[in-house]
Amino acid sequence: MSNSGNIVGGHKANLANPNTSEESKQNSKNILDQEFNGGEIESTGEKNPQNVAGGLKATTKNPNVSQEAKDSAAARLEEMGQ
Repeated sequence: MSNSGNIVGGHKANLANPNTSEESKQNSKNILDQEFNGGEIESTGEKNPQNVAGGLKATTKNPNVSQEAKDSAAARLEEMGQ
């Protein structure tokens, strides 16, 4: 099954692309209006905890990140039990 967020994003990109035809843009607009409530998608708002932990671990090892951000990421990891 295709991810509806990716489908909506593709049609929105098509609408913003100056190199696509007006016919293509109208088709994308029709699909967004008819199948995706004008391009509005519902989100659960929940993030994958493993992805969050991975991002925090990367932050702690990134030399381009401030020590304050590293400390904050480390504290959040500790709260998560990582």
